[in-house]
Amino acid sequence: MKPPPIHRTVTIGGSQMSFAPRWLILAPVAVILIYGVLSSFYTISPESVAVVQRFGKYQQTASPGLHFKLPYGIDTAVIVPVRRQLKLEFGFGSPNATNPDQISDEPDRERDMVTGDLNAVNVEWVLNYSITDPKQYLFHFRNPGSTLRDLTESVVCQVIGDRTVDEVLTIGRNEIEADSLLRLKAILENLNIGVAAEQIQLMNVHPPGPVQRSFDEVNRAQQERSQLINEANGEYNRVIPRAKGLAEQRISGAEGFAVQRINQAEGDVVRFKELLAQYDKAPAITKQRLYLETMNEVLPKLGPKIILDEDAKQFLPLMNLNK
Repeated sequence: MKPPPIHRTVTIGGSQMSFAPRWLILAPVAVILIYGVLSSFYTISPESVAVVQRFGKYQQTASPGLHFKLPYGIDTAVIVPVRRQLKLEFGFGSPNATNPDQISDEPDRERDMVTGDLNAVNVEWVLNYSITDPKQYLFHFRNPGSTLRDLTESVVCQVIGDRTVDEVLTIGRNEIEADSLLRLKAILENLNIGVAAEQIQLMNVHPPGPVQRSFDEVNRAQQERSQLINEANGEYNRVIPRAKGLAEQRISGAEGFAVQRINQAEGDVVRFKELLAQYDKAPAITKQRLYLETMNEVLPKLGPKIILDEDAKQFLPLMNLNK
């Protein structure tokens, strides 16, 4: 026969409760089993991968989806966002940043820089990057995020230190961004840190507070100078083409008039030669015909005329001929 179950009775608040001692063993075992089941599965989002480690040693890189791993801390999975563009902010910080390395604890120190002509400037910039090799990113450097921040700050300081303050504040921003990105890419490629720098963008670049007003006046003068140059170029582009067009028009008119005069002169020469030939044949008749033709052209232009006989005594009776 089986022995009857053993029950213990305890008094809680004046009430007696009984329980079996075996639950003292089964309850912790059940909790451990439930924890093991829950810690055996993990999910990876579509923009990330997981680096799986067994007792701290690299095992594999898992793709997005639902995966199984050994529980109780035997296997650990570190999620790495490889399909998302990350960024680091220097000299300032955006609120609610999801990347723990995005904001520095000393933004004022990062912002202060010195140019090649020994002028102080405050520079704020952003590095956009992505993780290309999760294994290198996690195991080649102890703190890859802070290492990337230090490398980027060093490169930007070096590039700005090679420029004058006018280049940094005005015309040299694009060149600084391109040069800094090129140098940072070369360093990351040699170090095999597992990240790829995609863009360096200068945000706010301005002189320190005590000299801000003087720099603003210089910038204002440069803007006025550029405005006047643009206005002069606009006036030049408006007047010069019109003058060139007028000149070409007059030259074309003069050339046309020259051609017309030459053709007319050549025609007059041909007509004169024809008349000369007729004159040689009959001088008197040709002379009379030329006289009549000329008078036929001239007299209509003279208007009404009154021709008097040289023997006429008076001309008053002829005054009403026009009526």
